[in-house]
Amino acid sequence: MSIRIKQNTCIGCSSCVEVCPGNLIKLNSEKKAHIKHERDCWGCTSCVKACPVQAISFFLGADIGGRGAELTVTTKGSVRTWTVTKRDGTVQNIVVDGSVSNKY
Repeated sequence: MSIRIKQNTCIGCSSCVEVCPGNLIKLNSEKKAHIKHERDCWGCTSCVKACPVQAISFFLGADIGGRGAELTVTTKGSVRTWTVTKRDGTVQNIVVDGSVSNKY
């Protein structure tokens, strides 16, 4: 399990640095998010959820049934959309409204 950081998309806001429980993400000399060894990622997805520009994706490897898909997250108000992009280009969105997610 690991994350992937798109340097060309990163805006250097450091939101991911602040939420990483393993203190693994740092800003490099260009003020872009960077993880030295992706294999050290714990897989918590905190940084994926915190990134405001979807510069960080979570790699869903074959070991967890993802077969190379990538997961990104967008948030608008209480609605969080989890987007899974598969290797063949197909996209699946999972929409969760936090205001009613614990209703039952």
